[in-house]
Amino acid sequence: MKLRKEYFYLWFGFGASKLGSWIYLIALNLTVWHLTESPAAVAGIYIIGPIARIMCSFFAGSIVDRANKRTILIICDVFRAGLVCLMPLLSEIWLIYSFIFLANVAVCFANPSSTFMITKLVLPNDRLRFNAINSMLGSGSFMIGPALSGAIIAISSTAAAMWVNGVMLLFSAFMMFLLPNVEQKSAGTATVLTPAVIREDFSIVWTFISQRKAVLKFFILYSTALMICYSLDSQEMSFLKDFHQVTDSVYGIIVGITGIGAIVGGYLAARFVNSLSLVSYIGIGFTCTLLSYFTFYFSPNLTIAVAAFILLGLFMAFSNAGYATFYQQTIPTELMGRFGSSLGLIESVMQITLTLIIGYLAEIYTIQLTTSLFAFIGAVIACIVYFHLLHNKSLFVKEELT
Repeated sequence: MKLRKEYFYLWFGFGASKLGSWIYLIALNLTVWHLTESPAAVAGIYIIGPIARIMCSFFAGSIVDRANKRTILIICDVFRAGLVCLMPLLSEIWLIYSFIFLANVAVCFANPSSTFMITKLVLPNDRLRFNAINSMLGSGSFMIGPALSGAIIAISSTAAAMWVNGVMLLFSAFMMFLLPNVEQKSAGTATVLTPAVIREDFSIVWTFISQRKAVLKFFILYSTALMICYSLDSQEMSFLKDFHQVTDSVYGIIVGITGIGAIVGGYLAARFVNSLSLVSYIGIGFTCTLLSYFTFYFSPNLTIAVAAFILLGLFMAFSNAGYATFYQQTIPTELMGRFGSSLGLIESVMQITLTLIIGYLAEIYTIQLTTSLFAFIGAVIACIVYFHLLHNKSLFVKEELT
């Protein structure tokens, strides 16, 4: 891969944003706890995100596809920086929740815009390695962010940690500013988003995907298994503390070890792009990820659980890099905003539903039985995804809208 300066702008920008987000999340949890001393109030932080994604999915994609994505990224970073810098000044929980909601709204616009910019700026032959390195930076942020946040809070305060995140978001905005403008300004008047226009946009997305049955089947299967993973994540701490009787400090160490596995996985994913096919990255990586989930929740002792956690982080790096590359090679750039929002809407509803179902069944039966069962179902679906990809090599061809 020939390294271009645009690649570094993207890596530095996205890396700073991810690192700042982890620093901010720890500080936010502590801020809400100290303000309310309520576990339910802290849990509310994690409910606002999916709610914001569901609400914004109806119109965010339509706006993104009609606007300049580089400008959207800059505005979203600056907007989020302003929110997190003001948040320490708030003393009412409903105001903090409102700011969290607005920050998640910005993310709904930024995510499809970043995918578009990567697709436009990264050469097709470089995408898999670029995405692997990007995944490794995300894993590094997961490792460093909480520790750095803890150090900042110990030396200063939660407010200082949030302001550090604000600075990192401004740095990310500057990196986006340095990127070239890859979109030409269209002539004519801007489209006014009405309910009729939004319905038409959803219809365009459905027409595109329904005419490509193999692609539709892939996204249905992959998204279902992925949402099972996300839903199982909600039971991770409860399983370790309830079934394996780990302490808070041991739990923190286990999470850190997983981050190390993800970093190693990201390095290996970048290292073997010339040796393994994209089908292997997605199919084998995703299948092994789900098998690691199953091994973790089915583990009879803590040693096996920790080993499964390490492998989970490692294989997920391959899976994430492969999926990102597949998405960039399959979805037309002019449809990425609307397609991403439509898919995000469905995934958010699935995630909330599955999380509630798994949580409810874990209360009725045992947490290990419930989580192992769903992890096994996810692993079976992941195997089906792999065989589906093997028999549909034509999926890896980008098609433009007609």
